[in-house]
Amino acid sequence: MSDRQRPILVAIIGAGPSGIYAAEALTQQTDADVQVVVLDRLPVPFGLVRYGVAPDHESIRSIRNTLERTLEKSGVRFFGNVNIGVDLSVDELRQRADAVIYAFGAGTDKRLGIDGEDLPGSIAAADFVAWYCGHPDVHPDTDRTQTSVTHDHTDGHREHQQFADLIARAGSAVVVGVGNVALDVTRILIKNVDQLADTDMAEEVLAALSGKKITEVHVLGRRGPAYTAFTTKELRELGQIAGVDVIIEPSNLELDSSSQAVVGRDKVAARNLAVLNDFAARGPGTADRRIFLHFWTRPVRVVGVDQVQAVEVEGTRLDADGAVEGTGVTTTIAAQLIIRSVGYRGMRLDGVPFDDSTGRVPHAEGRVIRDHGFSPDEYATGWIKRGPTGVIGTNKSDAVETVHSLLADIADGAIVGQHSLVELEQLLAERGVTPLQMPDWHRIDAAEIELGHSHGRPRTTLAHRSELLAAADDGSTG
Repeated sequence: MSDRQRPILVAIIGAGPSGIYAAEALTQQTDADVQVVVLDRLPVPFGLVRYGVAPDHESIRSIRNTLERTLEKSGVRFFGNVNIGVDLSVDELRQRADAVIYAFGAGTDKRLGIDGEDLPGSIAAADFVAWYCGHPDVHPDTDRTQTSVTHDHTDGHREHQQFADLIARAGSAVVVGVGNVALDVTRILIKNVDQLADTDMAEEVLAALSGKKITEVHVLGRRGPAYTAFTTKELRELGQIAGVDVIIEPSNLELDSSSQAVVGRDKVAARNLAVLNDFAARGPGTADRRIFLHFWTRPVRVVGVDQVQAVEVEGTRLDADGAVEGTGVTTTIAAQLIIRSVGYRGMRLDGVPFDDSTGRVPHAEGRVIRDHGFSPDEYATGWIKRGPTGVIGTNKSDAVETVHSLLADIADGAIVGQHSLVELEQLLAERGVTPLQMPDWHRIDAAEIELGHSHGRPRTTLAHRSELLAAADDGSTG
C-alpha cells in the first residue's frame, strides 16, 4: 500500500470525554479514511466521568456507556497505562502518528493565595474528588514504583490515610467556591455514609467516611447569588438530602442593580435564585446536619498552628468596575477542614506548547500554535484547549470544532497518511510497555461489578493501580 493510500493515523492523548468525543467525531465523518488511537496514562478510560463526577450521581456517570461504545468501534483503539512524557515522548508519538490531538485536561487546582493555606486540613477539591472517586494517584500502591510520575496532582501522592484522618477529626468544614464541584464536595461531606452506601465508592473510602463527624458545611461565594456557576439541578439537590437543613441569611439574597441585570438576562441565574429563596424561606430547621450558604464572602486567612482550626472571612462587594473588593468587615468560622474549589488549571506536558498565563495549549479553532505559527500536525480539545469551563457535554461541540479543523487540513493536503499503528506498537514493545486495551477494560469492569455484588452493591471501584492491573490480567503473561 502506498503512503497516499494509508489511513490517517490520529493519536489522541487523553481518554476522558474530550478525547473520546474527538474520536467519535473522527469516526462519524466520511471525508477522510482515519485510524484513531486513544492513549491514557491510567489503566482505564473515561477520565473525569470516572474520576471527577461524584459517585452519588450515577445518571451522569452512566455517560461512560456512550463513551465506551466509541472506543469499541473498529476504527478506534484504546491504549491505557501508557504515560506520554514517561513511556515515550510527545515528539516520539508525533513521529509515529500523522496527527496528534491533545486532550489531557486540566489536572491541578487554582490556589487561594491566603495565609495558612498550606496548613494540614487545607486541601484542594481536585485531590478530594480524586480520593472519593478512587483515583490511583491518591490511592497509591505500597510499592510506589507502580505509580508513575504524572503531570497532574502536583501536591504529590495524597495518601488515603491523610483524608481518612482529616474526615475523622473535622466537625465543621468550609468549601470555597460556588460551582458544581463545590456542591459535589459539600454533598459528600454532609451525607451520612448510609446515604452513600449504594454508590460505587471504593470500600476504603466508604470505611473512612463511616468515621465522619462533620455536621456543618459552610459554602463561600465571593460574589452574590446571581453569579453562581452551579446548575439548578445540583443546587436543588442540596435541599433534598434527608436529615440536612440548608441555611441562608435572607440578606444574602438581596440584589443590587448589577445582580438584577444578571438575573434578568440569565435564565439559569433566575432559576438558581428561586431555589435559594425557597431555602431561605424554610428557616433554620431542626436537622442535626446543616449546610450554610454564604454569598458576598471570601476567605482571607486560614487560622491554626499545626492544623486548620478556623477560617477568617471578609464581606465583599463590587467596585465601580465590577470587580470584587473587600468591605473590611471580617468574621471567623470555626472549621477543621477547608476545601478550595475555585477552579482547575491545565499543566504543562513536556514537548507541548503551553501558555502559562492561561494554563492552556495555545490554539486557534483547535489548531495548536507553535513558534508563532500553526503546527501542521498538532491539535487540542477539551479543558486544555478552552480552560475548565462548561459541563461534560460541552466537550462534544468543542471536539467537533477541533476535528473540523483537522479534516480541513487533510483536505488541503497538509496531513497525509504516512504512519501505521504498528510503528507505535513496536516502539512500546521495545520499551517493555504493554498497553491495556478494551478487552482488559472489560475484565476490570467485570471485576468491579463482581466485587460490588459481594458487598451488596451494584459496583465497587478498584482504587489502586495494582488492583486494576491484576483485574486486567487474563493470565496470558504468566
